[in-house]
Amino acid sequence: MFYFRLALPIMSLIFIAIPAAQAQDQSPVTSIVESWIASPHGDRTSEAFVHWNEDGAVPQDCATCHSGPGLMDFLGADGSLAGKVDAPAPTGSPIDCVACHNKSAAELEQITFPSGVVMTEASPSAICMVCHQGRASSDSVNAAIAGADDDSINGELGFINVHYAASAATMFGGAVRGGYQYDGKTYAERFAHVPDFNTCTTCHDPHTTKVVAIDQCSTCHQGAETVRDIRITPADIDGDGDTKEGIRAEIESLHEKLGEAVMVYAKEVSGKAIVYDAHAYPYFFNDLNENGAADPDEAKFPNRYQSWTPRLLRAAYNYQFLAKEHGAYAHNPRYAIQLAYDSLEDLSSKAAVDMAGMTRP
Repeated sequence: MFYFRLALPIMSLIFIAIPAAQAQDQSPVTSIVESWIASPHGDRTSEAFVHWNEDGAVPQDCATCHSGPGLMDFLGADGSLAGKVDAPAPTGSPIDCVACHNKSAAELEQITFPSGVVMTEASPSAICMVCHQGRASSDSVNAAIAGADDDSINGELGFINVHYAASAATMFGGAVRGGYQYDGKTYAERFAHVPDFNTCTTCHDPHTTKVVAIDQCSTCHQGAETVRDIRITPADIDGDGDTKEGIRAEIESLHEKLGEAVMVYAKEVSGKAIVYDAHAYPYFFNDLNENGAADPDEAKFPNRYQSWTPRLLRAAYNYQFLAKEHGAYAHNPRYAIQLAYDSLEDLSSKAAVDMAGMTRP
């Protein structure tokens, strides 16, 4: 049997059982459902949807993006007030068909980002942006460090995590301040691509989330064998002398150098060695043996890094922003480069950070 959960015009739900043989005759629907089940949005076994199983419910602060019913609650598609979640959501409920295919989602055009900036998106991408925007911004960091000396350890500071895959914040760039934006600098705003590939759902299959085939990109980006090989500038961004590598490689190199600079600054200025682990909260820890690696006994919450200065926190925030935004090279490469470059430049004012040959677009 195949079971399909459908949204009816009156917004009630019904489960329809279709015999397997009959389902074969409905290949378009079957294909879509199978694509969704295999996607991150439909993987009910993933950490994104099982994290709260022991608690018995997904808390209101997390329910919008970690539960189908929670997303409908936020949209007001369940009859509630839109813009907030009214109650914890059930566990084991991924982002299903009806969570995105409903009247409220179709009419959504105004997206409020963590900075408080409201952007208009009159396309099916609006529903994607509800969740893929992060949970922090320049404003969050500035509020935490207000009035503090840039290079003095502040015991009240803790790491500020943007959360995961803040793709919409990257795409809108400087307009929504998703990354940490330094005073006196200008930042690229929305990345304007060609009209046919300028929204989430024109570059990603909306059900699998996979990127469109490269042959649709190679008409303009000739010579690129993969999306990651595409290059948008002749400038040597990372200063390594290679002006042929894809822009993704340039960003990755700059990001790696930023990670190294964070460690140099922490040791030279804060006086406490720091190390990063992408899979352990809160990501930055004391490097007890100073070997530059997050050892199992170090990547634990009690050993979290607590020797933050405002300058170090700003750079670490941007490091994490780029670490969790794997598609920044496509969503807004100039913005990604600017965040990394400016973080390096800021750290270099107080620590031995080599930026020879680097270029800021």
